[in-house]
Amino acid sequence: MKFSEMPYSRPDLEAMKANLTACTEAFLAAESAQEQIAQYDRVTDLSVEFNTMGSLANARHTIDTRDEFYDAESTFFDESWPQLSVYFQRLNEAMLDSKFRPELEAHYGSLLFLKLEISRRSFKPELVELMQEENRLTSRYQKLYANMTVEFDGKTMPMPMLGKYKVSADRAVRRAAYEAEGKAFDANRAELDEIYDKLVHNRNAQGRMLGYPNFIQLGYDRLGRNCYGQKELAAFRDQIANDLVPVIAEVKEAQRKRIGVDRLHIYDDKFRFPDGNPTPEGTAEEILAAGRRMYEELSPETKEFIDFLYDNELLDVLSREGKAPGGYCTMFEKYKAPFIFSNFNGTAGDVDVLTHEAGHAFAFYRAMNSDIYPDLREPTIEACECHSMSMEFLTQDYHKYFFGAQTAKYELAHCEDSLDFIPYGCMVDEFQHLMYENEDLTPDERHGVWEKLEKKYRPWLSMDGLPFYGRYAHWQWKPHIYLNPLYYIDYCMAGTVAFQVWTLSLQDRKAAWEKYLAFVDQAGTKTFADLCQSVGLRIPYEDGCIREIGSGIRDWLKAHAPVEA
Repeated sequence: MKFSEMPYSRPDLEAMKANLTACTEAFLAAESAQEQIAQYDRVTDLSVEFNTMGSLANARHTIDTRDEFYDAESTFFDESWPQLSVYFQRLNEAMLDSKFRPELEAHYGSLLFLKLEISRRSFKPELVELMQEENRLTSRYQKLYANMTVEFDGKTMPMPMLGKYKVSADRAVRRAAYEAEGKAFDANRAELDEIYDKLVHNRNAQGRMLGYPNFIQLGYDRLGRNCYGQKELAAFRDQIANDLVPVIAEVKEAQRKRIGVDRLHIYDDKFRFPDGNPTPEGTAEEILAAGRRMYEELSPETKEFIDFLYDNELLDVLSREGKAPGGYCTMFEKYKAPFIFSNFNGTAGDVDVLTHEAGHAFAFYRAMNSDIYPDLREPTIEACECHSMSMEFLTQDYHKYFFGAQTAKYELAHCEDSLDFIPYGCMVDEFQHLMYENEDLTPDERHGVWEKLEKKYRPWLSMDGLPFYGRYAHWQWKPHIYLNPLYYIDYCMAGTVAFQVWTLSLQDRKAAWEKYLAFVDQAGTKTFADLCQSVGLRIPYEDGCIREIGSGIRDWLKAHAPVEA
């Protein structure tokens, strides 16, 4: 079914509550494991329907945040999910405490019960009001961001359309684009500060309500992290700071010389070649057509997937006024359909969307068309990001369809980009930990923390006194910090896995694809650590992992550097 034809109707919230209550009561009264399995499966079916309506509402709301109907529907789900959490929690607790638990574990697997244990400790009914307020605050941020526009190049444009100017071959244009962006954020300075301050206090209050000193452990639990904790991630960040930042400093110095500047400023960070960054050739429609060709040729599995995606209008990638910023992949479970959302802006990032978000969509498609139980179709988030970030590299033989003679430049830029993203992601993660550990910081003090972390993770960059950037407020540019707390480190760990897959692909494309497919097709049936080990990949937070990966990537970059470097 095409996206435009998928029917939407607001679920009956009271009926949903009644059905969940009835299923839970029947579960508790059951006299056999099979009766309990039937009730749990019934709730799963109800969830699939409710989730599909929620995903449709969110997708159509983000496509046009000015649409009053879907704005109201998005608000409905913001208010409804916390209420329903109470009802789901009752059933989850009944599952965990069932006298038939050994039989239930044998049927569903022990990992589902580990997920339920994490869910139990991360929720209590008293949280509902705070959760609803949190949802209202994140929606307020998203709407504020989506409706920011800038006057630039004689045009009024949504923020994502500045992207091509931010990597212009003309340094003055790049600086002006960053300046225009900074002024737009500064114009909303008070509201951005207020929203984040309220979010930090709100989330910490939720954590304390569950017995934690702050939000951090609750944040980990909400992300479903089940095989590592704060200690492992702190060790991972230390490895990045100690073993990868020095490697990247060499890469950035080579970039500085290559583009011929005396100092790398923030507006030089993503500019990698003196004659300009590689850009995809053709119109947005031609880029989409090249994307379809790429996946049709990559493998039989990706051909089936991409034909389904394109034939059913499951991409919305053109930037428009009122459209929410960023990109994401979601799924409509009822229709076994993934959906890709993005904002094309005429840069190489448009191609990155077709590799990164399509990696997510491919994994969703495979899982939804498998025999895997719905609650185990998605792994934890860092494993999901392995699906997407590895796909960016595994499509390398087909990047020529987008870049033609610029393909070698794109490959170098993509590798550098993927590498120097990792310390940035760690900076975002450490910043958030410090914010929740120090909730009463003033806005200026928060910016001061970001400034210190910039010097730790990206010491090669200057902000050049720009609006917004010059006062180190530019963490507010990253929606994850507001919308998806503590999520961002997942990209960094996935990046180290993707580099391992890519390194193998340079030697044996077929073996790399088979390893990737084996990782993807296990979906959420294993923890992240077990997924890595099951296909022979190193766990990112293992001691020495980053040093080994970093040195190999540095060697590849040196071997493929352009002559002028």
